[in-house]
Amino acid sequence: MGSEQSRRKMLKTIIAGTAVLSASAAIPGLAMEKETTGKALKGNVNHSVCRWCYSGIPLDELCAAGKDMGLKAIDLVGPSEWPTLKKYGLYSSMCNGAEINLVDGFNDPAFHPKLIENYSKMIPLVAKAGYKNLICFSGNRRGKDDETGLKNCVEGLKQLMPLAEKHGVVLVMELLNSKVNHEDYQCDHTAWGAELAKRLGSENFKLLYDIYHMQIDEGDVIRNIQTFHPYIAHYHTGGVPGRNEIDETQELYYPAIIKAILATGFKGYIAQEFIPKQEDKLASLRKAITICDQ
Repeated sequence: MGSEQSRRKMLKTIIAGTAVLSASAAIPGLAMEKETTGKALKGNVNHSVCRWCYSGIPLDELCAAGKDMGLKAIDLVGPSEWPTLKKYGLYSSMCNGAEINLVDGFNDPAFHPKLIENYSKMIPLVAKAGYKNLICFSGNRRGKDDETGLKNCVEGLKQLMPLAEKHGVVLVMELLNSKVNHEDYQCDHTAWGAELAKRLGSENFKLLYDIYHMQIDEGDVIRNIQTFHPYIAHYHTGGVPGRNEIDETQELYYPAIIKAILATGFKGYIAQEFIPKQEDKLASLRKAITICDQ
């Protein structure tokens, strides 16, 4: 009899548990909410997000939601938006606004006068605001070989290094793929960017390693991070293919990548730069932060 009562009690428990699970499945987003909320972040990663991926959301709303998720910063904002970040206690982890565009960069002397003018004005502004990283670009090849591009970049950037060093600002050149998104872009392999950093010989020039872009152009992501990490100041995420969510729908396993980054001693920012496909874009961002919180 005792055994029969125990079985009945167990069955009731199982049925009750099944009902709860069924209810969770019936409520859209409940399972994801349980997975991505109510957990304190580990504190090993300085989480950021790129503003442009959420351009449809007012900056105030993004800042408030991001702060609640555990973001410490927002990427790719210029001086006009810094006051909003400061209002929410968020850092500008990658400043912009001095570049001409993505294709007209330091690898072409024709653009040096304008670039030097722009960056000479922006570097002191970044420092005065209490920020550190300012993005820059190599520009497109336009027929230039790797060596010519390197020499031209050194010639242009070395004119800015004394000012950057004086103000404690780091010029950070982004690695972009030239296979899918930015055809003809020159700084499309980590080794090329690292060689540029070596030739400049300044801690005030580093690379922005975009995981999405480098998976497309060279792969071997973790080994390249381990090899070239001394020249990397910042990281961007993104799902491959498509630059969408960094979850199980794409080919990269971000927990392992983030652990490899942390193993190098990296203390900078890792910014989410994927374009959300899901209707609830902020839920996608919250989940990405959880995935990267290693």
